[in-house]
Amino acid sequence: MHTRVDEIADRIYRLSTFIAEVPPVGFTFNQYLIDADEPMLFHCGGRGLFPLVSAAAASVMPLTKLRWISFGHVESDECGSMNQWLAAAPQAQVVHGAIACMVSLNDLADRPPRALTNGEVLDLGGKRVRYIDTPHVPHAWESGLVFEQSTGTLFTGDLFTQVGDGPAVGRDSIVAAAIAAEEGFQATALTPHTAPTIRALKDLRPTTLAVMHGPCFNGDCAAELEALAAYFESRLRGMQGA
Repeated sequence: MHTRVDEIADRIYRLSTFIAEVPPVGFTFNQYLIDADEPMLFHCGGRGLFPLVSAAAASVMPLTKLRWISFGHVESDECGSMNQWLAAAPQAQVVHGAIACMVSLNDLADRPPRALTNGEVLDLGGKRVRYIDTPHVPHAWESGLVFEQSTGTLFTGDLFTQVGDGPAVGRDSIVAAAIAAEEGFQATALTPHTAPTIRALKDLRPTTLAVMHGPCFNGDCAAELEALAAYFESRLRGMQGA
């Protein structure tokens, strides 16, 4: 295994590790490093991947420069190595929504986290990230996403998960691959709020979708979000009519 480094938007780096042994055809685990005056890491990765991912991050900047750490929700592949990152970056602080801090991170993080309100913008110096609460989308109560405003990059967490390997970023639609993965994993919490929450992300007008598992997308992100929302809407109607 090795961790690839690709710049998917201006000073936003995808740190991607492909694990071929994950069925059915392998799986990528992506973290994102936002290079700014106060750099941010979005997704930490599992504890076992920390040596690979931290070495990849160090090829972009010294780890001691890292100031903020965040992720979509509390799950091993999202934050398993959180405290390893905090140890490697003495000035870093975990940031997440109030629910995540209340139910998990105040206890789990080795240093107290900072709670962000829905819609709050964190100025990184040269980059600005907006925090968005997305409870139960894709699955956990404390789920939330961040949007980097200067590049139009939406960090989608587990939304648009795809299996296999592929390019770091492309302009071909990723919706069909995401639906295929969802049909296999059944990982998303399907509620009346799932489709509206995804659809509301169109208002951000993103130009790049930074996906946690699989290739990123650059192009008409509103159309991608609408198609994914429509899929979950259709599935919910089917369940309600069953």
